[in-house]
Amino acid sequence: MKISLKILLSMGLLSVATQELFAQAKPKPYTEEDFYEIKTIAIPDEIKLEAGGIAPMPDGHVAVCTRRGEVWIIENPYQLNGTKPSYTLFASGLHESLGLAYHEGSLYCTQRGELTKLTDTNADGKADIYESVANWDLSGNYHEYSYGPVFDKNGDMYLTFNVAWVGYGEGKLAKWRGWLVKVKKDGTLEPIATGLRSPAGFTVNSNGDVLYGENQGDWVGSGRITHLEKGDFAGNAGGLFWTKEPDSPLKLTKADIPDTGEPMYEAAKKVKALKLPAVWFPHALMGISTADMIEDETNGKFGPFQGQYIVFDQGQSKAMRMSLEKVNGKYQGACYPFREGFQSGTVRARWGNDGSIFVGMTSRGWGSTGKALFGIQRLVWNGRTPFEMKNVHAMPDGFEVEFTQPVNLKSAQDLASYELKSFTYKYHHQYGSPIINQEKTPLRGVIVSEDRLKVRLVMDNLRKGYIHEILASGLVNDEGQPLLHDISYYTLNDIPAGELAKITTKAVPVTPVKPATLPAKKEKVVSNAPVDTKQVAALLKKHACTSCHAEATRVVGPPFTEVAKRNYTNEQILDLVYHPKPENWPDYATEMASMTHVPKADVLKIANWINSLGKKQKPDLNKIENRD
Repeated sequence: MKISLKILLSMGLLSVATQELFAQAKPKPYTEEDFYEIKTIAIPDEIKLEAGGIAPMPDGHVAVCTRRGEVWIIENPYQLNGTKPSYTLFASGLHESLGLAYHEGSLYCTQRGELTKLTDTNADGKADIYESVANWDLSGNYHEYSYGPVFDKNGDMYLTFNVAWVGYGEGKLAKWRGWLVKVKKDGTLEPIATGLRSPAGFTVNSNGDVLYGENQGDWVGSGRITHLEKGDFAGNAGGLFWTKEPDSPLKLTKADIPDTGEPMYEAAKKVKALKLPAVWFPHALMGISTADMIEDETNGKFGPFQGQYIVFDQGQSKAMRMSLEKVNGKYQGACYPFREGFQSGTVRARWGNDGSIFVGMTSRGWGSTGKALFGIQRLVWNGRTPFEMKNVHAMPDGFEVEFTQPVNLKSAQDLASYELKSFTYKYHHQYGSPIINQEKTPLRGVIVSEDRLKVRLVMDNLRKGYIHEILASGLVNDEGQPLLHDISYYTLNDIPAGELAKITTKAVPVTPVKPATLPAKKEKVVSNAPVDTKQVAALLKKHACTSCHAEATRVVGPPFTEVAKRNYTNEQILDLVYHPKPENWPDYATEMASMTHVPKADVLKIANWINSLGKKQKPDLNKIENRD
């Protein structure tokens, strides 16, 4: 028999001390799986389903194409009533298929050098006709991946092409590499925009606009999503070799691009065609290899995020969320954490017929935090609404944060509930970028809406072209629950016009910290200093080290135990964190970004812990029993 706490209190059966204990106890924080469940779809052992494309079909089946050149049809992919799915080989003999779409009874598959229409004419579950719809040049470079097709509402198809990679982008190896192209009715390609490096995920949204996701690399300081229109240049110089072609929509050349390391926002003032990202995804903090994205048009079947985007990251095997708005006619917006824990690298995602998301995964050669080499899973909302930052809107003097549930008024009015800063990346030909120009954004006050679903943050030091981090770790709802995810990153390309806020709600003051009368003592970490493993674990999480590394297993980067075997000093590890040398780790495809924003003292503590992993306890020969 269960008796509620409320009944016990009314009957006077709890002591005053016990009542106070219950009153002071904080509720157990929720986790992501309390709201969104990951369901694994069983795959027979003999099938290597390295998913490159997914196409849900009207009859409830799901088609999956693989990097191994096969197309499989999954029957019963929803595994109704606990029953197992079944697989039929629909097509084979394709060349590294990384995109699939269903349209008017046929499947359209993008191979490395061809868009192929696959049709089953006799309803036996297998493709009878392999029809070449369009083809393009190849050089043989391994990095010339091809993606799509994505259909728009008119039935037109779009494709995206990676640039080749030989240590830097070199688009001239094959025509239209680094471009978004449209497939004409006669099968020829119409070039739309260039400046793409590795556009593994793109979509045509409900407004008919093309959005594409980019991976960190040369000319790309961090992952990002950009709205592409005809004639746009998205930043990577490789594809500019083909602007000399008569049908190119722009005539920009590589010589026109400033390679100075200044922020991309500043470079765009000099290069009119340079299109700024709508949303930056800060490297390692939000992802390391942006992949597919899908717009939520499920009318509430997937939760409270209608009209927003679920964005997947291959390297970190996770889903993120993105909200967009238009300011002065241009897209900009915010990204948020969403759901971690997929079994492999999340490459492709499509909506199922029930409002869940099918996620296709592969990691062979690319690396991912998910341990499996491949897999297919389904992300399902269970009907419960998490306490989240639902949206962030730019204001003339700060941001308005909207929530999925009312915030506790006292916590929302407390300035100490928020930490705000902004930063950006270098724009240059080199691979990736450290965080640069990081500054705090002072909070002048907050305005809480009457329904407590919105908080307006009035702040100083708003900077155009910068990523603004909003950390709201002090906020709770009426139940005392903290935000499921307490951080967001808003890309502020422009500041909207409007009336400045009048701060009428008195914010709870923060007790100022008195400056030290003596200079701060520099913390020195020596190799034989005791290692505080709990402290190091917190630092690894805080600085996103665990997004790419684990203690003893290979993830995106090498395990810490392998680093320990190199016998670097703590100071050498510090230098490598600030100035990575990918040539030291040739077996890892993803290069490490410079992490100069991480405090030196924190890096040295981590380095000291890493080196402690390599110190094996030597056996005491005097204590070994002589058995001769």
